[in-house]
Amino acid sequence: MAVNTGTNWTCYDSSTMTAREIYGRTLAEMAKNDDRIVALTADLEKSTALNKFSAVHPDRCFNVGIAEQNLMGAAAGMALTGLIPFASTFAIMACLRGGEQIRTDITYQNLPVKIIATHSGISFGHAGTTHHCTEDFAIMRSMANMTVICPADGIETSKAVQACIDVPGPVYMRIGRGFEPPVYENEDYDFQIGKANVMRDGSDLTIITCGIGVLQSINAAKTLAERDGIQVQVVNMHTIKPIDRQAVVAAARKTGKILTVEEHNVEGGLGDAVASVLAEEGVSCRFRKHGVMDLYTIIGYAEDLYSYYKLDANGIADVVRNMLGIETPADEDWEDE
Repeated sequence: MAVNTGTNWTCYDSSTMTAREIYGRTLAEMAKNDDRIVALTADLEKSTALNKFSAVHPDRCFNVGIAEQNLMGAAAGMALTGLIPFASTFAIMACLRGGEQIRTDITYQNLPVKIIATHSGISFGHAGTTHHCTEDFAIMRSMANMTVICPADGIETSKAVQACIDVPGPVYMRIGRGFEPPVYENEDYDFQIGKANVMRDGSDLTIITCGIGVLQSINAAKTLAERDGIQVQVVNMHTIKPIDRQAVVAAARKTGKILTVEEHNVEGGLGDAVASVLAEEGVSCRFRKHGVMDLYTIIGYAEDLYSYYKLDANGIADVVRNMLGIETPADEDWEDE
């Protein structure tokens, strides 16, 4: 089944491609029909998969060198000429090294620059703490005019990249480093910026999450249903800003308990965005934030870090049990370890 947005690969190919590879290929296909699209990178063309774009449109891909400030400034200048620049580098370098230029050159002028940041969260685990990025939600959602998106997998990345072209202002989108397992079986679902998707129904508690947390929360919900009889609703809040306020309120009123899960510092991220909605709407419920608990993450392979910080399915299930006051059942089956 061909992806319904004009890409020349199928949804089944997504299981063998990383989200950033899908981003590069999607952008290359989009640019065939839109001369306004250009791509910029800070000496990370291959790492951000913009080599997929430059192979097709070599005259529309620009490498500014290891200079993230120049990356954002050049993208702003191109936007002022009527182009739609997609600027890509590692997330930590985009939001911190290029942060001033994003604020002053891009968001202050409300320019249509699309910042696609790769190697986000702790996905670049073995590169070290300096290359982890658990602050970008807090930084980017605090900038006026900025839309902030965190897709769940490659298919959603493709949909988000294509949808963001219609956003008149700036967009920040974070994706991971490597192969994150697919969440969606195919592209036949509705994706709208600012509109959450309910991934699993439940009545006892709602997990509101994004990015890698979506699949892990779904798997945690399955485990909790099988072992504990707990029915957990999972909401994919792929757009951090503007957040789907209606979905947050509906979840609180339906289950009375909300747990947010994010690959980000719990200070300033998705959890705080959800908490703000609950407070402003005057909706009362049991609430807990889960993610990186206001610390600098250790060095290790991503899958080990997800387990260490309880961001995998088993860890999330334990957090839910703790929130509900349920003892974690003993597991004597080590075959899955």
